[in-house]
Amino acid sequence: MIYKVYYQENAIEIPVRENTKSLYLEAASEREVREKLKDRNYNIEFVQLLEGNYLTYEQASPNFILEEI
Repeated sequence: MIYKVYYQENAIEIPVRENTKSLYLEAASEREVREKLKDRNYNIEFVQLLEGNYLTYEQASPNFILEEI
């Protein structure tokens, strides 16, 4: 399954919407996504499962790059 992760790069700073970034990651569950990213200093805001038409839409975006962790 492919997940889209919304995050802030620095976990100790106050989250600002304009600084929110996203990445795409393949994992079996949301728990596995968080486990894979725990060594990074990210403030994870939201983990969203992509499937169906929404996945197709995201894959068509030039920003769609699947992270290899």
